[in-house]
Amino acid sequence: MSVDWHAGPITRTTPLDRDYRNTQKVRQFLLSECGTTFKFDRAFMTWIKSGHPVTMGDVADEWNRTRR
Repeated sequence: MSVDWHAGPITRTTPLDRDYRNTQKVRQFLLSECGTTFKFDRAFMTWIKSGHPVTMGDVADEWNRTRR
């Protein structure tokens, strides 16, 4: 079952799938997990789409690990 990146709930356990989209819901989730300094950049988007992260929690953890 595919995640609804526009309207569905996004939590730390939400799996990334091949239909991942960078939506307002995703940005809101990452702002809540990473703080107000969170922002997308090309390198981070490339990492997200690389297949390495498994869940949205992994995405938040990577941003916090590399940007703080």
